[in-house]
Amino acid sequence: MSALAPSRRTNRRLGDVVFAGSARSAGLLILITLAGVAIFLSVEGWSGLWADASDLGGKANFLAYVWPLLFGTVLASVIALAIATPLAIGVALVISHYAPRVLSKPLGYLVDLLAAVPSVVYGLWGIDFLGPRLVPAYQWLSAHAGFLPFFAVPASTTGRTILTASVVLAIMVLPIITAISREIFVQTPTLQQEAALALGATRWEMIRMAVFPYARSGVVSATMLGLGRALGETMAVAMVLSATGVVTFSVIGSTNPSTIAANIALQFPESTGLAVNALIASGLVLFVITFLVNFGARSLITRNERKMR
Repeated sequence: MSALAPSRRTNRRLGDVVFAGSARSAGLLILITLAGVAIFLSVEGWSGLWADASDLGGKANFLAYVWPLLFGTVLASVIALAIATPLAIGVALVISHYAPRVLSKPLGYLVDLLAAVPSVVYGLWGIDFLGPRLVPAYQWLSAHAGFLPFFAVPASTTGRTILTASVVLAIMVLPIITAISREIFVQTPTLQQEAALALGATRWEMIRMAVFPYARSGVVSATMLGLGRALGETMAVAMVLSATGVVTFSVIGSTNPSTIAANIALQFPESTGLAVNALIASGLVLFVITFLVNFGARSLITRNERKMR
């Protein structure tokens, strides 16, 4: 027995060394890949920053070219978050605090499965099913809420608007926000919840006083991760949105801003020369914005985990 003990300790140490080396290598590989993408976009997109109007769709300079695309990207993502965040928090609360265990687990799996649906399927659903069925609602909004700048134009007859694309994006980011929020709600200290209930609080009051304050930073992080997902979505938006590349706050009309990712997907096959470099440069802008959003979200999650400890 004594002869085998050193060998076992040696094997454990060797396994720890191998595992630690593999983990470091995987992390380093991710950093190298990220740096490679950033270098490629910077090198290939540099000349696109100085392209002329013929390569920029008639725009005077790159800033005039990318600004409407950036505006449409942010607008669609913000609307999607405004729709998805309250719904995701509600679903997460139902799974973590309201539904019985027999129902909560299948419901959680069902929400998670939404993330496995390909974006092309969402795009087809948005074109053929959702868009046409939203046209009556758009017409009602145009007739009764036309005093607001969002609904001040005649409604689209096809339903292929920035609002429809935002609804599709909201469904796509719903699993991300729901899953993270659910895990944070579950990790709320049981003693705090039981203390609130013992003082006579209802279940909703307990959630409001004990769960929400504890999970606030985590929910913000989940929302930011959902924002990063929405900013980079390509095919669903490209298929649903009837874009004209303008800056407008109207969300139900036929004239809609495009997004950076959708513009790249639609224009890249037919582009040549500096037009390709301009598209890559716009991809660099999207890369930087998405990176900053996800970096901020991960920082908040790390801070929240430290508080939990």
